[in-house]
Order: sequence, then structure tokens, then C-alpha cells
Amino acid sequence: MKFHHVFLVVSVGIIRVSCIQNSAAHRCFCKVTGSLDDCTCDVETIDAFNNDLLYPKLQNLLDSDYFRFYKANLNKPCPFWTDNSHCGLRDCAVKSCSPNQVPEGIRKSSHNKYSLAEADEQMEDCEKAEQLGAVNSSLSEKTREALLKWNKHDDEAEHFCVIDDEESPDSQYVDLLLNPERYTGYKGPDAWKIWNSIYEENCFKPYTVKRPLTPTAFYSSTGAEAWTFYRWLEGQCVEKRAFYRLISGLHTSINVHLSARYLLDDHWHCVDGTKSIGGGCVYYTSNLNFPINSVPWFQRKWGHNISEFQQRFDSELTNSEGPKRLRNLYFLYLIELRALAKALPFFQQPSFQLYTGRPEEDRKHKELLLNILQDAKSFPLHFDETSLFAGDEEEAAKLKEDIRLSFRNISRIMDCVGCLKCRLWGKLQTQGLGTALKILFSKRQIEALSKSNVNGPTFHLSRQEIVSLFNAFGRISTSIRELKNFRSLLGEV
Repeated sequence: MKFHHVFLVVSVGIIRVSCIQNSAAHRCFCKVTGSLDDCTCDVETIDAFNNDLLYPKLQNLLDSDYFRFYKANLNKPCPFWTDNSHCGLRDCAVKSCSPNQVPEGIRKSSHNKYSLAEADEQMEDCEKAEQLGAVNSSLSEKTREALLKWNKHDDEAEHFCVIDDEESPDSQYVDLLLNPERYTGYKGPDAWKIWNSIYEENCFKPYTVKRPLTPTAFYSSTGAEAWTFYRWLEGQCVEKRAFYRLISGLHTSINVHLSARYLLDDHWHCVDGTKSIGGGCVYYTSNLNFPINSVPWFQRKWGHNISEFQQRFDSELTNSEGPKRLRNLYFLYLIELRALAKALPFFQQPSFQLYTGRPEEDRKHKELLLNILQDAKSFPLHFDETSLFAGDEEEAAKLKEDIRLSFRNISRIMDCVGCLKCRLWGKLQTQGLGTALKILFSKRQIEALSKSNVNGPTFHLSRQEIVSLFNAFGRISTSIRELKNFRSLLGEV
């Protein structure tokens, strides 16, 4: 706890300075402080824990081969509406990997590898079972089809999102480090159609209750309408309230990334005394132009766009919505951090490996992963997931299923995103959050991992789920870290 107390003083000091001054920093961050709704944690503790402890380790892990290669199908058609409006901007493109660019260990199997000793033991057990209790395996075709359907249903029952078929010829490996999430120019009606579909059709909100700042021609947000919305939201059960805040937090995180990695410079440049004309460099005077032997160079500079950040989060420019969005980002951080802590027993299994085919690197990166998860477990103010779905058992089960199906719908909406790079990161982050929810509500299966001879389903994560889980949390962790940068930059405005 000493660690948290030391940095808590520093964080609070920064925020108090911002609140005293009537500045841009004040308008964005003054209300992003103190305790978060529906949980016992506060903003300052998260800032200190993330920025000074977890963020640096997490970036190291995500740079490793196991986590940088993600397999996805970016060619799936939109399941909800006919949409051929693909983004034509060059920054929307995704560079997929050729087979020889992906480590052999990852290519051979998309699932976790088990240790040779355990594999031998499992083979021996199977041989014994075959000898001692052989059964008639001559099933009818109709029975086989029924069993496949049952297995598929059981697999889908635990998933909060639709997962791409990795065996599909349309699924390709993508190097996430070579395709970073940043501003692509994809915006306007097409982008807002995605978010409106998510908020209006999957967040349990009646159409009569208007969401603040919806950019439609027939609606402009007013204080009264915002008050009506939040009155409705506060009247919802804690589960539906939490669901809305998770979606808002995800939306916020993406907007922070786009503001922090914005295209600031996209021009041809020439040496001093010359000017770029017609693709070449020429000397330029009032009465004379002539070419020189100089090739122009093209510069693309990405960085923090303060005005873009303000448009999304300044309280005056967003009718007080911006700070609420930022607080929801912290709520999302808590949910995914809790999931990492809960998943520790799965990753501690000797049979689990971050398998790339390079044993020494794999061992080192597993140690780093376990270190990160131990840090996550040590966080002092975790979200208490037992407060969710805690009422009548039958009603709680129905509510959980409604939320699971709503989130699965949201994961399918990602296939409607016109910008392929935005689609890639949208799919990855929704799958990561879906995996976190799967972990939070698999308590009995995770506890069963430490027990022998357990009958019933055991807990398992595919490599695709693992990569999305950690990269999605890495995006949120980066967003929290970027808020520190924006606080500093806005303090200079």
C-alpha cells in the first residue's frame, strides 16, 4: 500500500492545480477525480497503479511475437445492413502477414500448447480408457450431427462475442505493431452509424430516451434531454448500468487513441531555399524558377491533437458529457483488470505456454505475463463482480443471457465498420472485453482447474482470446497513460 500512497499525493496535486485554473485542463479533467460510481475505487489510485507499475511491463509483453500476431477475418460481410461504403483512405488499409513472417509455433496451432510430459500422460490415460472401457463408436449420421450441434451450443454459451473462424481461408495473421491503431480519417455518417447501432439497439435504451450529443439532423442535445437520459440510466439495475458504462468506456478509449496518434503532417518537403512543385524541388524567386538535383522527401508525423481531444472531452464543448466519458474509461479499466486477476490460475498451469517455437523467449515472456497478473491481483481496490447478477437466480440468469447476447451483437457490428484498420482494432477490443466478461463469470470453472478428477466443463482460453484479452487491456492502459500526457499539454493551453 505504500506505493499507492506515495503516488496518490502526486496525482491529486496535478488535478487540484487544473481545477483551480479556469483552463482547458480544468474543463476536461476537473471532474475526472475521486471515487467512481458503482465501485469503491478512485481515479487517482488507478492512475498511479497503471502509469508507474503496470503500463511499462504490459508494453514489453505486447511487443513479443506471441501477442503481436493476431488472426482475424476482415472480409466478413456486415450481418445487419447492406453496406458497400469501404473506406478508400490509404490509412484504412491493413497489411496482412505472409506465412514466413509468422513464427512457426504460432502457425502450427492457434490454441495453447501443452507440455510434452502432460501430453504423454494424457495419451497414456486415453489408451487405458480405451482398453478398460471401450464403447461402440458406430454412431448414426443423425446422432453425430446432433452431438456436433450440442457441442457448438456449449462452446457458444460461454462466449460473450462472436469469434472468427481461424481455419477460414479468409482469416489472416496481422502484425499489430505494423498496423497501429491511430487516426485514419474514417469519420462522419458511416462511423456514427456504427456507434448509433451499438448504443441505440444494444444498450437496453428505449428509443424515446435520447442519448446526449447524438449527431443527427433532427436532434441536438440539451441540458433537459441529458438530464432525462441520466435519470433513466440511474433507474436501471446495476448490471445494465455497468453494461452502458463499459461500452461508453470502450468508445472513449478509442477516441483517446485517435486523438493521441493523429496525423499532424502529411506533406512533401524540400531542402531550404527550394519549393516542391510538380513532384520536384525547384529554386523559387519572384521572377525565376529552375529545377535542381534534389529529390523531395515525404514526411508523415503522428502525434497529440489537442483540439481533437477537446472536441471529444471538453465539458463546455460536449455539454458536460466529456468528463463522464473519461470516468467510464476508468470503470472499463477496473473491469478488465479484475478479469486479469481472476484468470491467474489458468495461466499458472504448467501446461500453459506462450508457444512460438522459441523456448527461451517463451519462458521469459510467460514469467513476465505471470508477473503482470500478480500485480493485477495485488491491486487494492478491485471491482466486486459478485455484486452483479446477485438477485433471484432465474431472473439473474435471464439478465445475464440478455447482456451476453447484446454484447455478441456488438461484436458482430464490428464487421460493418468500413475502415479495415478500424475494423481490425474494433474486433480485437470487443473480443478482448468479451473474453474479460467470460472470465469474470466463469468462477466455478476456473476454481476447478486446481482440482483433479473434475466432472463437467473446465475453463479454457484459445490463443485468439488470450491475444485479444491482453491487447485490449493494453489499449485501455495506454489510454489512461495518454490522459496524463493530455493533462500536461492542456495545462500549457
